[in-house]
Amino acid sequence: MNKTGLVEAVALKANVSKAEAAKVVDAAIEAVVEGLKKDGKVEVVGFASLKVAERGERKGINPLTKQAIVIPAKKVVKFKAGSKLAF
Repeated sequence: MNKTGLVEAVALKANVSKAEAAKVVDAAIEAVVEGLKKDGKVEVVGFASLKVAERGERKGINPLTKQAIVIPAKKVVKFKAGSKLAF
């Protein structure tokens, strides 16, 4: 499912227009991003936990040249599924 499919599904389940559902989906995504930037984590009980983690600097290999390179440290988001995502 892509964003368009998500908007359509939200519109059907909430019995609202696609335009309203698109605003809600966009607002939810924006709120998650802001929460991660501000607090470093977002938890939706039963659905998922998102947490900002620091990935350290590491060595890698350039696949084109086969030369060793250093991959710089960066922040990444870790996702942990909640109980409602168990299939």
